[in-house]
Amino acid sequence: MDFMTRTNDADLKEHLNRSTGFGDSSDSPKVLVLFGTRPEAIKLAPVIAALKRSPDFRSVVVSSSQHTDLLKPFLRIFDINVDHDLKVMSQDQTPNQVSAKILNLLDPILEIEKPDVILVQGDTTTAFTGAFAAFNRKIAVGHVEAGLRSGNPLSPFPEEMNRRLISQLAAFNFAATESNRENLLRESGDFDNIYVVGNTVVDALHFILESSETGEDLGKLLSKTEGMKRILLTTHRRESFGEVMGKNLSHLRKFVETHDDVCLFFPVHPNPNVREATYQKLNGSDRIFLLDPMDYADFVALMKESWLIVSDSGGVQEEAPSLGKPLLVLRENTERPEAIASGVAKLIGSNADLFEILEENYRDESWIRSVREIENPFGDGASAKRILTVLKEKIRISA
Repeated sequence: MDFMTRTNDADLKEHLNRSTGFGDSSDSPKVLVLFGTRPEAIKLAPVIAALKRSPDFRSVVVSSSQHTDLLKPFLRIFDINVDHDLKVMSQDQTPNQVSAKILNLLDPILEIEKPDVILVQGDTTTAFTGAFAAFNRKIAVGHVEAGLRSGNPLSPFPEEMNRRLISQLAAFNFAATESNRENLLRESGDFDNIYVVGNTVVDALHFILESSETGEDLGKLLSKTEGMKRILLTTHRRESFGEVMGKNLSHLRKFVETHDDVCLFFPVHPNPNVREATYQKLNGSDRIFLLDPMDYADFVALMKESWLIVSDSGGVQEEAPSLGKPLLVLRENTERPEAIASGVAKLIGSNADLFEILEENYRDESWIRSVREIENPFGDGASAKRILTVLKEKIRISA
């Protein structure tokens, strides 16, 4: 992978001088890191840790708390201290309502903190709104995991449009792969503020695998299912709600009940649409374990111990290759084609017969066995270091 693709220094210097106060202060540059959901925090945690260790930067951490219960345990694992918590979460709010709250609450913080750069990750409502708020104050935006594209502006919704818009606002686009970089170049032609740095989720996984132990409750479940073919399921995306999710859950239950050596683990997302379908379709089976949202360390441990992962999650498409685990992607398209191209994942659309696909891989495990030998297409665990190297160098040339 060609990490650290160079940019046009003169053009970036002009952008930074026009939009920020780099070089105007004797203090170290200040980087504000914004997140609101657990996936964002997972991928920004290595960057936050690197900033805390670096003498070259000051850092401020802001959480929108777009997720609450899902977020707090993870912050403890990575020892992340939140300087400002916007606490925007409320039941059944719309993306527009979340955006309005974040704009209103974040703007005074930007005024007080006066950061030189704001880092956002991915494609959430928090990430887009934070980037927009920073742009309106002429603060440079760094977009971590830039350049993912599904090809359909409405799928996933609203994430696909969020990430496209963030890329247009960003002074620094930190792409995970060369394919992501090419997506950005196709959109903007002379888009020369792009760096291929790998995906920070690999950094986070390395940390978890090296420093964490499996929790007691999960340990008991793993002991109980020792020797079985464990399927790990995650599903929560809006486009999966309703008939599609119901059908997939029914197929998974049928597959588990067909084979005595198969079990299913499902950390159930708190969204009411997910929970209603889950308890309607999966409740009451001895080998289907419906779990509360998991500590990230336990989730990584469960991925590592799985026979097969089935998911509509974007992040899992990066985590599975990092752990050498086969993945069935429950989506019509994916903005992470590297997982498919590498052979780690297979794309399963809504018209596919999930039960039959599971049966095929049960009968012939050659694909499942082959995945563990495939090189991780998402990087080597040094992405946060590369991001800070870029910021240090480019801030210096702009002074």
